[in-house]
Amino acid sequence: MGVRQPLGYPLIGQMFQKDYEWLCGSIRRTLGCHHGAQDIASETFLKVLSLPDPASIREPRALLTTIARRLVYEGWRRQDLERAYLESLAHAPVPVHPSPEERALVIEALLAVDRLLDGLSAKAKAAFLYHQLDGLTYSQIGERLQVSTSRVQQYMADAFKRCYLAMAQP
Repeated sequence: MGVRQPLGYPLIGQMFQKDYEWLCGSIRRTLGCHHGAQDIASETFLKVLSLPDPASIREPRALLTTIARRLVYEGWRRQDLERAYLESLAHAPVPVHPSPEERALVIEALLAVDRLLDGLSAKAKAAFLYHQLDGLTYSQIGERLQVSTSRVQQYMADAFKRCYLAMAQP
């Protein structure tokens, strides 16, 4: 009895042989980094491998491009969050020097919050963060964002609803 290969495995192998270099070149033009492009391309194919029915792929290059683009954007978001976190550490009243492990945990937590709030407007995200991180009241947030207190309440309700739904998922 041989090893069972997932459905679509030969198709993905063919896709990899045919499109990996093309995908690396496309990503390299975006990132300007050969090694980063290879990492993203490899991760893209891992995502394709995890699809429930790879045999149903009709436009492989379009799918690869979409997945790779999302991974690139996710990387940029991570860099932006990490940069903002490091800047906030630099401006802390008391110098704070978390260990690399602590820093990685904080960055992962920030990314999780960012994903959780994805889809909210910029003002709704800001309202949630002002309230949860800075402890501002709804009226203070309204002043900062130049919106009414009732609008801040709506922003907070939307954000809390997302938090609740995320926690309720198995």
